[in-house]
Amino acid sequence: MSDIPDAIGTASEGGLYAQAVSRETGTGPVDETGHFAEQACLNCGTELKGSHCHACGQKAHLHRTLAAVGHDLVHGVLHLDGKLWHTLPLLVRDPGKLTRRYIDGERAFFVSPMALFLFTVFLMFAVFQAVGLTAPSDLQPTDATELRSDMEETRSKLVAERDDLVDALENASGAQSVALREQLRGVEEEIDTLDTGRTVIFGDDAGAKSATVSLGPDGGGALMKKIGKKWRENPGLMLYKLQANSYKFSWLLIPLSLPFVWLLFAWKRRFKAYDHAMFVTYSLSFMSLMFIALSLLGKAGLGATWLFTIFATIAPLHIYRQLRQAYGLSRWSALWRLLVLLVAIFFVVLIFLQILLLLGAF
Repeated sequence: MSDIPDAIGTASEGGLYAQAVSRETGTGPVDETGHFAEQACLNCGTELKGSHCHACGQKAHLHRTLAAVGHDLVHGVLHLDGKLWHTLPLLVRDPGKLTRRYIDGERAFFVSPMALFLFTVFLMFAVFQAVGLTAPSDLQPTDATELRSDMEETRSKLVAERDDLVDALENASGAQSVALREQLRGVEEEIDTLDTGRTVIFGDDAGAKSATVSLGPDGGGALMKKIGKKWRENPGLMLYKLQANSYKFSWLLIPLSLPFVWLLFAWKRRFKAYDHAMFVTYSLSFMSLMFIALSLLGKAGLGATWLFTIFATIAPLHIYRQLRQAYGLSRWSALWRLLVLLVAIFFVVLIFLQILLLLGAF
């Protein structure tokens, strides 16, 4: 049950990041209801003419009660105001219209893309913690001696099998010879794979048949060796850091995605980088909400096959609809861009994972 308080804390952190509670400070007379009864704005001193200061925008007659603190906390964490309920239905049903309307200046009724993104990402990881989708913390480092012994034993068996096949091949002919040669080729490939693994893990000279693994000018570089050593020594900690960094640096998905989206519209000068940033941010917010829904469905007992089917169906359809509505595209224009974008998403995720692995080295 310790995951649930952590989940609540993570969601709270996301809400407070998404919308900071306004600092309501100042001095002035307080009425019997616990509200300031000021005649001038407590923030800038301008004479009040209505419910808000026309100079700085601060609300007039601010509260100064303990109950109001709870209201601010709930409002700041959960962001439960009219903007959210205007934004979410459009994000699900008509994401492109939401994107276009926000870009064109209709912002009073909608949560900003970045605030929504921050909140949904933190909420997603909070839900993951609550349902138990967290990195295992009890992983122990692999016993290198035992692993080496197992690999040696497996290799000895494969070598013996290869020798038997060579002996049998000497007396075989025709179809039998062809079949034996195929088996021999498969066994030799397994030996080569095992030798490559020994080279990567232990740096052994596994023999003439082993592959030479080179990950840089000095056979891997200091950084790659450092990362590999940390994963071998404490895999549980590294998995935890990978998970923690994935939501702390989730915002990197936005700048990583922008060049690919820009390329889809490079010859359409009326679409600016800002338009693409809003498109990407709203899309990522929806994907976070979908992962939340899928994790809850999985916790309720829905099978992995169904979960994958739902994701593989809804995610492309949502991107396609957002493309059509946000950029005013025809069916064909949106379809080919969707196909290219799906390939680009694979590379974005791959680059993001590489960045997380590098961050784990420090």
